[in-house]
Amino acid sequence: MIRAATGADAGRVFAALCDLAAEMDDPFRSDLRQVSRALDSGAARAMLADDGAAGVALWSPFLSTTRGATGAYVSDLWVAGDQRGSGLGMRLLAAVRDAAAAEFGAVFLRLAVYDDNAAARRFYDRLGFRPKPDEIWLTLEGPALEALA
Repeated sequence: MIRAATGADAGRVFAALCDLAAEMDDPFRSDLRQVSRALDSGAARAMLADDGAAGVALWSPFLSTTRGATGAYVSDLWVAGDQRGSGLGMRLLAAVRDAAAAEFGAVFLRLAVYDDNAAARRFYDRLGFRPKPDEIWLTLEGPALEALA
């Protein structure tokens, strides 16, 4: 069963995100309080499969003025190893699509994938995700962010 997470599910979402970071050998700098706050405030939303034990999709809505439409940005998608190949990742993304469409009228999904994660790239390619070569995502953080006047 896939369902939308609530603030009460922050621990489940947090545990799945920790598993994802460990599998990807990524740093994990979030804490439970931050995940809980994001879910409670609506800054992030999540879909849980089997209460997060089988999979999680963490996402947020955003408005694209160039598309003239609202979309959903999927920041994290994790499927437990024993569930991979079962279609669960696709069902989690479909649940995000449906929730974002119902709540915000969203008409597209966006995500990022590491260029060295060939398996994930093949998965997203099979679903029809395509890179947008005329866009480069930029990040401002740390001292540069603080220096904005």
